[in-house]
Amino acid sequence: MDRSGIEAVKARINISDVVRRYVDLKPVSGRWMGACPFHQETKPSMSVNDEEGFFYCFGCQASGDVIDFYGRINGLEFKESLEQLAAECGVELSHVPSDPHAAERKARKQLLMDMHDEANQFFQRNLSLASGDQCRRYLANRGMTPEMIAKFGLGYSPEDWHGLDNFLRTKGRSPEDGVEAGLLSKNEKNNIYDRFRGRLIFPIQNLSGRVIAFGGRIITEGEPKYLNSSDTPIYKKGDHLYGLNLARSTMTRTKRAILTEGYMDVISLHQFGYTDSCGVLGTALTADQVKRLAGFCSRVDLVFDGDGAGHKAAMKSSRMILLQGVACRAVLLPDGEDVDSLLQTRGAEGFEVCLNEAPDGLTFCMNTLREEYAPRDIMAWAKSFLSELSDASLRAYYLPRLVTGLGLSEADFRRDAGAAAPQQRNPRHQPRQTMRAEPQPAMGVGKDFADDRYFLRFSIQYPDYVTELAKRGMTQVLRTEWARALWEKLETTQQGHIASLLNEQEKGFYFRCREELHENVLSGRDLLEEWNHICHTIALEQQKLDKRQLTEAIRQAQQSGDTERAMQLLAMKDSRRRDDEQH
Repeated sequence: MDRSGIEAVKARINISDVVRRYVDLKPVSGRWMGACPFHQETKPSMSVNDEEGFFYCFGCQASGDVIDFYGRINGLEFKESLEQLAAECGVELSHVPSDPHAAERKARKQLLMDMHDEANQFFQRNLSLASGDQCRRYLANRGMTPEMIAKFGLGYSPEDWHGLDNFLRTKGRSPEDGVEAGLLSKNEKNNIYDRFRGRLIFPIQNLSGRVIAFGGRIITEGEPKYLNSSDTPIYKKGDHLYGLNLARSTMTRTKRAILTEGYMDVISLHQFGYTDSCGVLGTALTADQVKRLAGFCSRVDLVFDGDGAGHKAAMKSSRMILLQGVACRAVLLPDGEDVDSLLQTRGAEGFEVCLNEAPDGLTFCMNTLREEYAPRDIMAWAKSFLSELSDASLRAYYLPRLVTGLGLSEADFRRDAGAAAPQQRNPRHQPRQTMRAEPQPAMGVGKDFADDRYFLRFSIQYPDYVTELAKRGMTQVLRTEWARALWEKLETTQQGHIASLLNEQEKGFYFRCREELHENVLSGRDLLEEWNHICHTIALEQQKLDKRQLTEAIRQAQQSGDTERAMQLLAMKDSRRRDDEQH
């Protein structure tokens, strides 16, 4: 990981500027406060500290730096978040080991992005010309307003085998580049021609609002009805969702995502006020898409067509969402209806009826299983579902609901399913770090955890004392693994650069301690007294450790028959006892 790049990004971007894109912030006592977008909250429970570059929620304990926030709210991995923010603020990232082809690939991706911008201009312009009359009439007949057409950037590709090809040539683009971008097609005779012809065009955008692909719907006779971009270096359909860049801000407020199938369905939902809606892109819902949605919301409402294929897709999608630990509902439309037709004929009122009657995802799956599946298939589905849950708490939550909803005996089901534990690899072939869960400081209980938290809290809040604490033997007095691991990072990392080295549990504890400084910062005599108490406590702990080590040395000497050594150590122990009594 490029540590210098991480610090450069954090130095150039104020975390409050990024958070403000999603949350209304108000100044409070030298920092910013707002409603946390990561849990159901309306009151300002999240603190944003520009000076130190972190956020912390007092409600759900979400915390981290600007890269953590950006990735969490956009459903991105850390690396992808870092790269997007680096591009935004002009930081060049250097990766180790170096990739000799990285610059070339980056340049190619930029070229493809630029070509999509140019194609988008071409399509949008065509919709406004005389050649787009038929397409404009089609949109009007479908009830699409000019505002929605502009919001989603709809366009038109004329019935021309080389219209876009010729336009791109005027921009200096080669036909081969157009093929690589997925804008042009090449047949077996190596003839190159426009991929989208005679179609209404739906630009597909990434979360930054850049066009990365297109979908096209035929508006005359012809097949296929819908034609989508194939995967390219800048687009993978299983990673993206149509309209997510427009819906995410509403999702962070409603904590809900309405997920549907078609482009027109998404646009209609937005037109009727459901601006937390997005759509899958010509493929079955993927785990990556669910993870992206989970970064914005806590529940997904699935709205698929009211036919058999729609119900089948809803069944598969509900299962996938539930496996990710996200709540969902299956909105069942009347047979033969899709979202667009329902909204256009019955309005928002008609759609609200379907929303209000929607069962939760697990109930929908169980109803479908009982009505349409054979007993052996029901058992296979239930066992498979539980075995694929990676979280033991989720299995404990779902198991009683499953056995009740499917009319099973819990004891028999547990026995037959082997408690439905997730399939494990042979432990001998697993990496050591996966053999046991890392201790979590926020959940640690007992005196050892309490003492360790006390020492570490002072170290985090007053980092200027870390070097002296190390000299006085801080490592010796920490008793838990998580505390020793965190202390090592505090001791060896330059102040202000530690956040990128912490895991999620450590971040929560670290930023909570930093946030507490706003409520109770020590200075002057108070700080001196706390420091003296810390030093005295460390000294006492060191004495206890020395006594334990001396007692163990005496025991080992006696066991080995080394009477002379044992007598020397006993004399040393007695001398220390007398010194302690005198003091």
